[in-house]
Amino acid sequence: MITDAHGRTFRNLRVSLTAACNYACTYCVPDGKRLLPAKHELSGTELVRAVELLIRVAGIDKVRVTGGEPLLSPKIEEFFPAVMKLGLKDVSLTTNGQLLTRKADMLLDAGIRRINISLDTLDPTAFREIARSGDLSTVLAGIDRMAEAGVRVKINMVPLRSANFDQILPLLDYCLERGYELRFIELMKMGHLRAGNQFSRDFIGMDELLETIATRHEYARTDAPFDSTAVRFEIPGKGTFGIIANETEPFCATCTRLRLSSNGKLYGCLSNTKSHYLPPILALPDVEAEVELATLLSQALADKQPVRFQGEWTVMKFIGG
Repeated sequence: MITDAHGRTFRNLRVSLTAACNYACTYCVPDGKRLLPAKHELSGTELVRAVELLIRVAGIDKVRVTGGEPLLSPKIEEFFPAVMKLGLKDVSLTTNGQLLTRKADMLLDAGIRRINISLDTLDPTAFREIARSGDLSTVLAGIDRMAEAGVRVKINMVPLRSANFDQILPLLDYCLERGYELRFIELMKMGHLRAGNQFSRDFIGMDELLETIATRHEYARTDAPFDSTAVRFEIPGKGTFGIIANETEPFCATCTRLRLSSNGKLYGCLSNTKSHYLPPILALPDVEAEVELATLLSQALADKQPVRFQGEWTVMKFIGG
C-alpha cells in the first residue's frame, strides 16, 4: 500500500466519465456555457481497466462515478455495470438528476445501492437561475424513483448567500421527511471563484449554517469515518445531515481521495493543478502496468496539501468533482 509521510493512502476513487455537463451552475462556470467533452476522453473499456489496476496497486475500495454529468455519457451503460462487478466495498454515483428517470432501470439492474444527487433549491425559478438549465420536477421525479427502489439517497446542496440561503431549512425538511441525508457543501475556491468577489459574497460557513438550522431543529454532532469529508449531525427522531466544511474545518490531513479525469489524468488533490497521465500505462501488460502505476501514484499522493485546501484555478467538473 502506498502511504505518505502523513499516513495517508488512496482508498476512494472518483472517476469522471465525461467533462460535459447539461447544466452551467453559477458556482461552477462563470459564463453560463455548458461544459463540453474533453478531447481524447477514455473509452468505457479503458476506464474499467484503469479502475481494475487502481484496485490492485492502490488498494482502492470505494468508487464514485462522476462527471461533468455522468448520465450524459453513453459510457455509463458499459462502465457502471462493469464496476459494480469488481467486488468493491462501495460504488456510488453523483448526478444532477436531470436524466435520472431515463437511466433508472439501467442503474437498478446493475445493482446501484447509493446515489448522491445535486439539488440546490426546491424553488423552480431559483433552480433555473442557479443551474441555468434543467427542470426541477424531473429531478424530483428521479429522486423519488431511486428512493422507491430502495436506493440510499444523499442530496448535495451548495448554499449561496445570493441565491438559495432561504432554501437551507426547506431543503433540510424535505430530506428529513423522506429519509434522505442532506449534505451542505461549503463553496470552494475553484475555477473562477479563485479570484474576484463572488466567493466572499456567496460563502456561507458551517457556523452560520448551524445557527440557521438551530432556529428550527435541535441537533448533535455525531461520529464520522476518519477519512470522511463531512462533519455529521443528528436531529433526534428525525434524521441526519452533514456539512462538507472545506473552509471551516479542513479535512486534508485525512484525505484518501484520488480522481481520474475522463481524459485519463490522475489528480491527487483538488488544491493542486498537477496531474499524472495514465493512458500509456493502460496499454502495458499487467506486471509492467502495476510497477509504472505505483510510481505515478506516489507522485500523485505527494501532491496533497498537508493541512488545508488552498484553492485552485481548475474547474472541478473537469476532473470529477
